[in-house]
Amino acid sequence: MPNTLLSHPLVARTRRNHALEHATIHVLSRRYRDLKIVGRSGPRGFTLYGDLSSEAVLQAAEEALGRLKAGQWELAVHPMCGTNFVASGLLAGVGAFAILTPRRRSMSEWLGRLPLVVVAATVGLIFGQRLGSILQARLTTDPRVGELRINSVVREERGALVLHHVRTGG
Repeated sequence: MPNTLLSHPLVARTRRNHALEHATIHVLSRRYRDLKIVGRSGPRGFTLYGDLSSEAVLQAAEEALGRLKAGQWELAVHPMCGTNFVASGLLAGVGAFAILTPRRRSMSEWLGRLPLVVVAATVGLIFGQRLGSILQARLTTDPRVGELRINSVVREERGALVLHHVRTGG
């Protein structure tokens, strides 16, 4: 890989951890049908927010890591990733902005454009999901996890909120 921002060690580690986070959530979602979980990745691992046992998280992360190493790279992309939400919001916002760009219009002219704004925002949201998946696959995750390993899973409780810090190395 050429010397780019994506190959910087902190970014590269975060991208691999992001891929493992998504793969782990895929595995957990198949095991627990009504699972409500959120994740956040960084260079030292990832954190899952959800009420599960640490053993369940560790088993899922180990399975996910093995599956990524075996070439199941599609697990690195997740439909509920924040990248999808950002891409959708960006496209919806740009579409709405393009239609509502100020041109000394009266309120009735602005309201007359409202259906176009709704259409533009909806199209942005639809295409944003696809764009988000492309951005995940090419920028925000890297399923080529190499020698990545799971060092620990630490459970933390903050009132009703349960976090699992999955620390990685390698």
